[in-house]
Amino acid sequence: MAEKFLSKEYTVVEFEKKADIYIINTCTVTNMSDRKSRQIIRRVKTKNPKSVLVVTGCYAQVASKDLENIKDIDLIIGNTEKKNIVDIVENYIEKCKSSNKKDIKKINLTDINQEKNYIDFGTTTYTEKTRAVIKVQDGCNNFCSYCIIPYAKGRVRSRSIESITKEISDIIKKGIKEVIITGIHVASYGIDFKKDKIGLIDLLEEINKIEGIKRIRLGSLEPTIITDEFVERLKNLDKICDQFHLSLQSGCDETLKRMNRKYNTEDFEKVTYRLRKAFPSCTLTTDIIVGFPGETEEEFKTTYNYLKNIKFYKMHVFKYSPRKGTIAESMKCQIDGKIKEERSHKLIQLSNKNEKEFLEKYLNKEIEVLFEQKENGYYKGHTTNYIVVNAKGNGLSNKILKIRITKQKELELYGKTIET
Repeated sequence: MAEKFLSKEYTVVEFEKKADIYIINTCTVTNMSDRKSRQIIRRVKTKNPKSVLVVTGCYAQVASKDLENIKDIDLIIGNTEKKNIVDIVENYIEKCKSSNKKDIKKINLTDINQEKNYIDFGTTTYTEKTRAVIKVQDGCNNFCSYCIIPYAKGRVRSRSIESITKEISDIIKKGIKEVIITGIHVASYGIDFKKDKIGLIDLLEEINKIEGIKRIRLGSLEPTIITDEFVERLKNLDKICDQFHLSLQSGCDETLKRMNRKYNTEDFEKVTYRLRKAFPSCTLTTDIIVGFPGETEEEFKTTYNYLKNIKFYKMHVFKYSPRKGTIAESMKCQIDGKIKEERSHKLIQLSNKNEKEFLEKYLNKEIEVLFEQKENGYYKGHTTNYIVVNAKGNGLSNKILKIRITKQKELELYGKTIET
């Protein structure tokens, strides 16, 4: 959306600065997301009472009636309409000018569930960093019992390989060295293509052929996609980063069933074996929900022991939050907040312990780092397996350099560039 405005000679400013138009791209993954979205919306008119406030994104998609009651909002735009956001905003402004007053609130919203095709913005990703996030699909067909996303994003819709490779080729001209391949449910890429049997691995093989890209990083993956064939083809791609985020959510089969996840813990463990065998230095990260309805102390212990055995490099731990409109919201045996907090704390401690032990292995080792920006006198960057490395030097940003690791401080590594 930023790129759309930039192409029409608008200027993008920091959110805290005064602007003529504010675009709030909302999230609705949890009730907390909704609350934060509303808080940000209410801050805008204090910055510039005469500005045009546009609210779009997933919260706008599923709760437009709630947003209608917030008087400061001028425009509500659904996810399907985002591609036309500049025209919608400009038409609104012109109409207000002609009537010499602000028009009534306008809602531009269609049923996302009826959308059959990927909405391609037809622009190159707006980025000022050393890596670019490339969205390759939208929507989800899984309907996990805790998740509102299929209702906000609709069914799976995949972007064409031609569109994706063209964008990446254009991005290379900006000096970008790394792309992150992502989507709402990226593992389902291609399942909606009727004629061609194309999947995520086919797309990755095409991206790997593009000259100039040094690294291809994958976003969150559904573990069911990690078959023997997938891994065999993946390890032949020399630009693939050896960091894999596998969405687990629970280490207990009974909890997974209530969540309506499509695998069990035994299946998931086999996936970790496949990846670690093919990529010996890989880091595996995951998401875990604690305090899901009905999660007994015994089920949590099962999860804890399972995670202790798998030994993820890092775990993103979330306390279950009831989401209006989902099956889990009405489930019996909702868990007390204090219990959620205790379980969350235990898993975060385990995650930090795993991360610290993993990083210790790199002391006095040499690793390649793609440096990003300078912070507190050090250039900060990431290895292919997404370990944070700090080093001193001149003009290291957007360079891939070999670094000898000299020390570990908390959960980051420090090193020196190796003279060549």
